Amino acid sequence: MSDKVHNEAVDSLFDAILTLKDRKECYDFFMDVCTVNEIASLSQRYEVAGMLRDGRTYLDISEKTGASTATISRVNRSLQYGSDGYQTVWEHLKEKNSDNNQ
Repeated sequence: MSDKVHNEAVDSLFDAILTLKDRKECYDFFMDVCTVNEIASLSQRYEVAGMLRDGRTYLDISEKTGASTATISRVNRSLQYGSDGYQTVWEHLKEKNSDNNQ
């Protein structure tokens, strides 16, 4: 992780997020911490990442999400050269879904 981001304040924020128990608590916390536009931007990037993973084109992604090609490109770089954070989340969701289907 970049030293610009990895610090005590960010650690404290992430520890706080890890205490959230359900979607309602997430909504409540993020509505207090972020603006509506910041939440929308984060969710858009996550949606873009999923569509890139599924092999969708930039044009298709842009039309569906409203994301700019610059945002799509930035997310694509994260998928290719980032810290595998998206992949980790998708693996956890896959495990959770398979546990729920048993």
